[in-house]
Parts: sequence; structure tokens; C-alpha cells
Amino acid sequence: MADSSDPAWLDQRLDALAREPFRARFHLRGRDRATAELKGPATIRRHAYDLIAGRLAPAAPYKDGKQTPYRGHPVFVAQHATATCCRGCLERRHGIPKGRELTRAEHVYVVDVICRWIEREMRDGTGSGPPRRG
Repeated sequence: MADSSDPAWLDQRLDALAREPFRARFHLRGRDRATAELKGPATIRRHAYDLIAGRLAPAAPYKDGKQTPYRGHPVFVAQHATATCCRGCLERRHGIPKGRELTRAEHVYVVDVICRWIEREMRDGTGSGPPRRG
């Protein structure tokens, strides 16, 4: 795991994930986009930290693999777009092993990845494009 405080490194990582067809279909739209605009980056970061603490950081998260909704908060959408939605994706795409609690550094890394994706969506994303199924 590299320095997640480096925006260029995070952008490289996010660009690679966006080349996966499943991940590429996620964008902030509608209420999720409005929530991100209304709350602002600092509040969204706090929400991300808290959501990850409860849903992803434990060694054996409740309903792992099914714990992250597809919409309802910008962090949830970002988790699917960045492969931080479950411990399996976290292990496969980010090299963070399952079966143990996330370290503080790993927790911060996941939040940094999510928040950078949201920042890029708010800056570059139009929230338009084909509607998601589901």
C-alpha cells in the first residue's frame, strides 16, 4: 500500500479501477450527488470514516460481501466504484487481507480512496450518462 495522501498515486489507482467494466458504471447521480454537494468534503470524509469503521473495518464484517448498498449515500456508490465495498474486493484489488481488523493506516487509506473518487466525480463527473440497472 503506497502513500494514499499522494493525489497522483490515488488517481493512478482509481484510473486502473475505472477500466473494470463493473466499476466504470458507477457515478454520483441524483440524491447521492446532491448529498455530496450539500454536505461538503469534510462531512463526507467523516461519514466515510464512520461507515468504514462499522461496515468494513471489523475482522469479520456482518454480511460481508452484501453489506454495502448500491445507493443511498455517496460513500456507498464510491465503495463499489473503488472496490472498497467488502473485504473480498479489498483483498483482491488493494492487497488488504481478510480475517483481521483493518489497521488505522488501512482504514485511512480506504477513506482516502473513497474521498478522492468522490472529489473527482464532483469535479469531472456530470452525473449524466446511462442509468444504472438495479
